[in-house]
Amino acid sequence: MRRVLLLVLAALSLSAQAIELKPFAASYTADWKQLPFSGTAERSLKRLDDQRWQLNFEAAMLVASLTEESTFRMENNGFLPLTYRLNRSGLGKGKKVEQDFDWAEKQVIGNDRGESVHLPLNRGLLDKSTYQLELQFAVAAGQKSMSYQVVDGNEIETYDFRVLGSERVRTKAGLIDAIKVERVRDPTKSKRKTVLWFAKDWDYLLVRLYQAETDGKEYQIMLKDGTVDGKPVVGIAE
Repeated sequence: MRRVLLLVLAALSLSAQAIELKPFAASYTADWKQLPFSGTAERSLKRLDDQRWQLNFEAAMLVASLTEESTFRMENNGFLPLTYRLNRSGLGKGKKVEQDFDWAEKQVIGNDRGESVHLPLNRGLLDKSTYQLELQFAVAAGQKSMSYQVVDGNEIETYDFRVLGSERVRTKAGLIDAIKVERVRDPTKSKRKTVLWFAKDWDYLLVRLYQAETDGKEYQIMLKDGTVDGKPVVGIAE
């Protein structure tokens, strides 16, 4: 009951503030702690038409690559995912995911690494990419704890987050005042760690992401440069 109440309050808080999507494009350095070389990553949001938007993420290193694409539409100040695609190769097993969100039939259909996906679709359900945008706007709205229902494989998982506070991040675009957020996991069930930093002065653009896996591998992306609504991201003067 408590979790349901928190979800309702969070949704009401976010919907009370009009969400104004702005296109962005950002480039990052991508680093694996275990590898002696860096890669690159790109993240962008663009409008497809009056109702649909597309969110893309691509990362590439010498031995691995990942592409992720979501399309969604906005309705009543909420995110409605339409399609989700992921393709990963290198550094272990490859992975391919396809999901289609059929709002007329209220179902999610697709496949995950060859396994069929068929799940009920209700408002508030998000894909593994679009939830990041909703998180971004929740942080902008001043929320301190957030919870999302996300299609993860052939299941619906709850992703919980909490705000850790403000932190200044040194990027190649300059010093960025950011809000630091971590994903909350049960430490008895998962040793994974995910931390994100969102730029206060740049529509809460993602400027840094750190991921630690259960096998000890560590991954990070850090902003090199970017634009928000056509304006170049510039750090504050030191």
